[in-house]
Amino acid sequence: MENQTGGEKKKLSLRDFFSMGEVGGYFFRKKDPNRPSNINLKMMHGINKISILVFLMGVLYLILKRFI
Repeated sequence: MENQTGGEKKKLSLRDFFSMGEVGGYFFRKKDPNRPSNINLKMMHGINKISILVFLMGVLYLILKRFI
């Protein structure tokens, strides 16, 4: 895999490929006072967090099942 930035090609490292920055930021971000807050939005984000966790647990299970 290669990342193209401004015409130059840069090879992605394994660390960049498995970066959890965006997922971690989704779970551990500060509350923004300018963001609207209602029950529908809270429920949507709660369900999204649960689905991300279930997906990551499933991937972990498949990896462990493969090597054990």
